[in-house]
Amino acid sequence: MKNQLFLIGAFALAITTASAQDLPSNPEPGKCYVRCKTPDVWKNEEVKVEIAPAYKKIVTYPAVYKTVTEKVLVKEAGKRLEIVPAVWENKTISYTAKEDANKLRVIPASFVSDSETIETKAASARWEMSEKAPDCESSDPNDCRYWCYKPIPANFETIPITKLASDASTEKSPVNGFEKTYTRRVMTSPPTVREIEIPAVYKDIKKTVLEKDAWQEEITVDAKYKTVTKEVLVSKGGLTSWKEVECKLVENTPLPINWNLGSATLTPGAKRIIDGRLLPILKDGLAVAIESHTDSRGSKTSNQSLSERRARAVVNYLISKGINPSQLTANGYGENRLTNRCADGVSCTEREHSANRRTTFRVVNQ
Repeated sequence: MKNQLFLIGAFALAITTASAQDLPSNPEPGKCYVRCKTPDVWKNEEVKVEIAPAYKKIVTYPAVYKTVTEKVLVKEAGKRLEIVPAVWENKTISYTAKEDANKLRVIPASFVSDSETIETKAASARWEMSEKAPDCESSDPNDCRYWCYKPIPANFETIPITKLASDASTEKSPVNGFEKTYTRRVMTSPPTVREIEIPAVYKDIKKTVLEKDAWQEEITVDAKYKTVTKEVLVSKGGLTSWKEVECKLVENTPLPINWNLGSATLTPGAKRIIDGRLLPILKDGLAVAIESHTDSRGSKTSNQSLSERRARAVVNYLISKGINPSQLTANGYGENRLTNRCADGVSCTEREHSANRRTTFRVVNQ
């Protein structure tokens, strides 16, 4: 434990010595100085992501038939005897009334759901200064502190996409034709005496023949794309020179915002106060800590959440005005830092409670 304390003390001493060696040159008595830094520079790039693949769609058409008329012999020519007539019998003849063909069944394409993760903001890091050590004996506010270069993780976005599992195809199945019959009379024995010619008999029949078999047509469906915007670090910022500020700005300075009861929404009047008091400081490159407090009325949990939302509302408004997020810190303390006796269970006037409902800011080192 002693070795650990010695290492911590040596590290703090090294940080303090380094800071002392890097203090502003020719400082003016009665003035305060803070570190400024150049912000990181980002740019937006658009990435085109395929969310649905191209595939083919098959349309099928049935077979085409036509009806034809055909003249067939139903009774052969023969002879008839006057004395002994010829002997005849009927014979059944089969013919193809409809030819065999095929029909096609479409098996549609199938898909599966998937996702693709896109990096929307690259990992980075920023400098942060520690709070002053509670056992520090120095009156210099910059003593007993150390700098940490804390990483900021990358941001990712997962996009749902559809992938082709199997493409469309067809399955062929036969369509059977059918046969019909007709009766033909044939002579089994000719006449024996005088022969008389008997002419043949014909008949017209109709039958369905295949003119064109079933066929298919392929239609290509184009792929679908989505454009995703991601932030790319162009140049990394860092610590630069010291900047002279009024000493009162390094202490908590009231920001007289009149918050509506239970609300964390900035009114037009509150935005004008921020524009007049904070924007000029931040546009000079300084960093500011925003702190918000509530009175003791209400639960500690709800007051803590309300103070955090109010501090974050100020920071978000400043970011919307073009201030780099690295220059801003938002903290909410709820009812933990009351300025008077008005704790839970103590009867106080509205004026006394209003003293605890406050939002402040102070200039900090970056």
